[in-house]
Amino acid sequence: MQILEASSVLEHHPRRFLVTGATGFIGSNLVERLLRLGQTVIALDNFITGHQRNLDLALAGAGKRGNFEFVNADIRDLAACRSACAGVDFVLHQAALGSVPRSIADPLLSHDCNVNGFLNILVAARDAGVKRVVYASSSSVYGDHPDLPKVEDVIGKPLSPYALTKAINEQYADVFSRSYAMELVGLRYFNVFGRRQDPAGPYAAVMPKWTAQLLHGEPVEIYGDGETSRDFCYVDNVVDANILAATADSRQAAGAVFNVAVGERTTLNSLYTAIVDGLVRRGRLPGPVQPIYRAFRAGDVRHSIADIRLARRQLGYEPRFDLAAGLEASLDWYCDNLGVSAR
Repeated sequence: MQILEASSVLEHHPRRFLVTGATGFIGSNLVERLLRLGQTVIALDNFITGHQRNLDLALAGAGKRGNFEFVNADIRDLAACRSACAGVDFVLHQAALGSVPRSIADPLLSHDCNVNGFLNILVAARDAGVKRVVYASSSSVYGDHPDLPKVEDVIGKPLSPYALTKAINEQYADVFSRSYAMELVGLRYFNVFGRRQDPAGPYAAVMPKWTAQLLHGEPVEIYGDGETSRDFCYVDNVVDANILAATADSRQAAGAVFNVAVGERTTLNSLYTAIVDGLVRRGRLPGPVQPIYRAFRAGDVRHSIADIRLARRQLGYEPRFDLAAGLEASLDWYCDNLGVSAR
């Protein structure tokens, strides 16, 4: 099933979706797409890392389509999870406390949000009779396993508390699938980027952080020699994957975990050059700017690239945006929304 077919299925057969982490950049993009497809969306978040403006943009982008309800709650509150899951057909679970460095700084908080919160969602979904839970996992579960590209059934030892929380989530999902006959689908995201991704804070992802720093005339730091590589995936590809995972045939999706990426490897040096070139073309930078190189960070994986054949075969997933196309769309959004002129 391709994304257009999956979207058509939803448009003709509206459902009730619970989106956790709905004020985050991935969650808010899911909310917008679902509302555009005429779905009923219950959005749950506590604003720890998300923002009201993301929801405002999502609702504005969706116009008056679909039905929307917001629940200001924490997934660590089981009663709130039970209430939010009542009458829901699908849960798209995005809520988590991200960032490897943050998890190293505060492993207790990462575990509490990512593991205990996820367990609450599973219990609430089980008791409410939810048809399927699609949950966000992470490429970090591949840990120290050296093989490239990363294949779903071969993982290594986690290199950070964050990675461990995601690996535990996958194990909990497998246990709940076997113990309670629940339909659970895991999506291992690889370095998602795009509109609404927060550039602020010490744990911001590199793409929005570097773009904002360049626009503000601030120095950009790269950890390591810049030859660390990642499989960067534009947010619309991730939204597509969630829609496909929710609507795919149970025999193809239930109980499985899928890589969600593009299948291309890009170094941090190449990414930085592409961002600078894009801003220069837009007249937002007068010329090239050299980054500052710092020591490697603890917990960082050196290289990562996904094998996406399983998602192609069983979900019909096909990334519509490669890095170049996604970066162009992202830079347009940041230039329009950060409101900074060239130096």
